[in-house]
Amino acid sequence: MILNDKSKEIHEYAKQKGFWDVPRETGTLLMLIVSELSEAMEADRKVKYAQEEAFERGLHVGGNWKACFEEYIKDTFEDEIADAFIRLLDLCGARNINIDYFIEQKLKYNQTREYRHGKKY
Repeated sequence: MILNDKSKEIHEYAKQKGFWDVPRETGTLLMLIVSELSEAMEADRKVKYAQEEAFERGLHVGGNWKACFEEYIKDTFEDEIADAFIRLLDLCGARNINIDYFIEQKLKYNQTREYRHGKKY
């Protein structure tokens, strides 16, 4: 139930921040997820990756959390991947999708499939 709990938490936060003041159509929500993945691709193309150790070092010496985040994590590949997950989980929370259950079922199904699912790549 880890992802289900997180999806509810994320969705409640998104509602508090005004993202659900009006109903949102599924297509828009899906494209917002795609846009985060596009941003991750651009970060990768620019070789912009999070600097976890520098971030933690900055915090350890008393650095401001927001400033350290903006310096070492914001707009990096990892940050954009996190955004994609957040948007996916928000959608799951909004639609009451039991994502833990469906991931479990899909993983079991994939175990029954042939090598590369019968495809070249």
